[in-house]
Amino acid sequence: MVTVSASPPRLVIFAKAPQPGSAKTRLSPALGAEGAAALAERMLAHILAQALAVQVGPVELCMSPAPGHPAWENIAIPAAVQRTDQGEGDLGARMARAVHRVTAIHCQPVLLMGSDCPGLTADILRESARQLRAHDAALLPVADGGYVLIGLKSPCPALFDRMAWSTSSVALETLRRMAELGLTVWLGPQLHDIDEAADLVHLPPDF
Repeated sequence: MVTVSASPPRLVIFAKAPQPGSAKTRLSPALGAEGAAALAERMLAHILAQALAVQVGPVELCMSPAPGHPAWENIAIPAAVQRTDQGEGDLGARMARAVHRVTAIHCQPVLLMGSDCPGLTADILRESARQLRAHDAALLPVADGGYVLIGLKSPCPALFDRMAWSTSSVALETLRRMAELGLTVWLGPQLHDIDEAADLVHLPPDF
């Protein structure tokens, strides 16, 4: 049974500091380290702007490294965006911790998303928030088999534990686990994230 939450969702964006040599390294052969970092910075600015434009709940940037680290010194982050630390552990541990903090401690639904999908717009985020009101979970898959956004109303740590991240089975395995937990799920449109040189064709012309 769906427990509909009246609280607005918290939009949490997971991002690594867009620094040459550490951000979007799989794009470096095509763009160079500086170019890959510059694109990562533009994609981060895009998703922050889109999340703020939704105006349905607070927007949070969950950062690696932590807020205040020199890697973030020259990165423009709007003042309205709250800042938190991803902390230690693999991707699953860090995501599970963020979801637990929002849903169990702040008692809010969460829309947790990445920062590398130019196709993730305010309209899609708004629809994800609307659908999460009527479902237990929301998922936006990407063409490589992963997902760019997951929406939840409760911690659901099983969705993140021992997941084979960065493989083509992530979204399907997540949906399987959601079904196992008895969650009702809204599955959104398939999008494209930008991870490798072949993905660059999915960048908007003016991006």
